Amino acid sequence: MKEMLKRLNIKYPIIQGGMGNVSAPSLVASVSEAGGLGTIGCGTMEPKVVDRLILETKDRTDKPFALNIPLSVNAHSKELMDLAIQHDIKVVSLSAGNPNPYISILKEKGITVMAVVASVGHATKAEAAGADLLVAEGFEAAGINSPVELTTFTLVPQICKHVSIPVVAAGGIADGYGLAAALMLGASGVQMGTRFIATEEAPYHALYKEKVLQATELSTIVLGRPHGQVRRVLKGVYSEKLLQVESSLDDKAYREHTSEHQHQLGAVKGDDTNGFMNSGQIAGLIDDLPTVKDLIKSMMNTARQQLDKKRKEISALTE
Repeated sequence: MKEMLKRLNIKYPIIQGGMGNVSAPSLVASVSEAGGLGTIGCGTMEPKVVDRLILETKDRTDKPFALNIPLSVNAHSKELMDLAIQHDIKVVSLSAGNPNPYISILKEKGITVMAVVASVGHATKAEAAGADLLVAEGFEAAGINSPVELTTFTLVPQICKHVSIPVVAAGGIADGYGLAAALMLGASGVQMGTRFIATEEAPYHALYKEKVLQATELSTIVLGRPHGQVRRVLKGVYSEKLLQVESSLDDKAYREHTSEHQHQLGAVKGDDTNGFMNSGQIAGLIDDLPTVKDLIKSMMNTARQQLDKKRKEISALTE
C-alpha cells in the first residue's frame, strides 16, 4: 500500500473511477481534496472538452488527479495523452484497449501509468510493458466491463499472485468493509465509481442518486452480451426495453442505442425513459448521501476497525 500511495502522492488508498462523459470537476476535485485520487474520465469527449475539464479541476484543487483514457472508445487517445503531458497531469489511467504501446511514451514524461485489466494475461503483459499500477476490475462494476466476466473477488488475488507491482481492486466496493476485504485479497487500494455517485458533490440528477439509494442487490442488469459487450446499468424504462430487443439489433444499431448521448440523458438529465444510468451491483449496499470527505473518512475508520478486529479473532484461534 505504501508504494501505491507514494507513487500516486495521495493520503488514502481510494481512487475514483473515470465515469466517462459524465465526469465532473466538482467530484474529481473533492476526491483529491479528501486525500484520494480523483479521476477525469475522457469517455468519447473531444480534446477541447477534456482540456476545459482539466482547467476547471485545477481551479478547484492543487492536489494530484488522474486522467482516464479509454483507448478503444475515444478516437483522440493520442491527443488526450498530449493534453496530459501539456497540463503536467501526474497520473494517467489507460483502459478499454491495449495500453502497452503507450506506457513508455507517458512514463518518459514522468507520468505514473495505471492500466485497467480484467485477466491475469492482461495484467502480466501490462506489467512487462512498464505499467506502474494495475486496476483489476471485476464485472460487478458499473458501465462497460470485460466480456470475460471475472468477479473482483476471484480476479484480484489471481492477479496479485502473478505480478509484483501494486494492484487496485475495482468493482463491488462501496465502504470500509469492501476496502478491508480488498486489502486482504492482496490489493493495495480500491477504485470506486457507483459509491461516488451518491455523494453531495456529485453533480448528477437527483433521480439518478435516488435510484442508487433505493437499489437492491437485484437492481442492475447487463446489456450488450449479444454484441460482445458487457455494460452494467440500473434497471429502468429504457434499459429494460433495450434488454428485450438487443438480440434483434445489429452491432451498429445497438451501439447507437447505448451511446454517450443516452448515458448523459439518464445520468445528467434524469431521463429514465430515453436514457440509461450506469451502476455497479454494489448499489444495493448504498443508502446515504455523504460528502466525499465524510465517505472517505468513514471508509478508512471502518477498514481499520475491521482489520484489527479480524486480526484479533484469528490470533485467538491460533493461540
